[in-house]
Amino acid sequence: MTANPATTAEDHGPLISPRFVYGLTAVVASLALLTAGISVAGRWYGENLALAGHTTSAENNDIFIGQDHLRLPSNVIRFDEQRMTGVAERADLYLTWPGMQGYTDKTRTLFNDVNRPESLVFLEISQSTMSRDMSGRLEPIYRHLFEGAARPGPAGLQRHAMKENSGYGQEVFFTADRDGDTPYTVRCILPATPATSTSADCQRDIHAGRDLVVLYRFSSQLLPQWQAIDTAVLNYVNSKLAP
Repeated sequence: MTANPATTAEDHGPLISPRFVYGLTAVVASLALLTAGISVAGRWYGENLALAGHTTSAENNDIFIGQDHLRLPSNVIRFDEQRMTGVAERADLYLTWPGMQGYTDKTRTLFNDVNRPESLVFLEISQSTMSRDMSGRLEPIYRHLFEGAARPGPAGLQRHAMKENSGYGQEVFFTADRDGDTPYTVRCILPATPATSTSADCQRDIHAGRDLVVLYRFSSQLLPQWQAIDTAVLNYVNSKLAP
């Protein structure tokens, strides 16, 4: 019996058709692209996780707060949503001490080591809502809330306990006279031991620019350097005011 020519040709055709080869190639290529994408995304996520919200970018942001215009690099601004040019209610900054630098590859450990609270100072810059800063409020307000005699503090400071009903809880105030200027004034919650101090044990606010108030916080371990910190904070903010 003679075989059907059509059947013979079909039976002995190629085992893998060109259409199948093209389809398989497309799938392999897609998987390769997907794998590469996952790798890149994983690397990006890992790097950003390590940065934990920090940035090494020194790109300037023109920030307008009230009547003042600040030009601030991104790596000194704490929060990503504030790293932009435009009108803002406030700017939250963090800087190394004593270098007054932002986050860089060289300063990375200072920002990430919670065991070194004395390595950073934190600034909150906003439009002033009071005519007096903390030093100006000493005589009309705080002095009436002090209890008992002042005790000696570090570097010429005087330590003042607060009246129980003052509303300041366990806080203490430190003051110091300054020639030709209002007395230095700062409020602190002192840790039980130096090992339990934080980067925000003490806080003080000062006026800067046309209409800015700068609230800055620092570790109580830095109280002996109060004069240097106060000068450095004011100079830093003034240096970032656009002409």
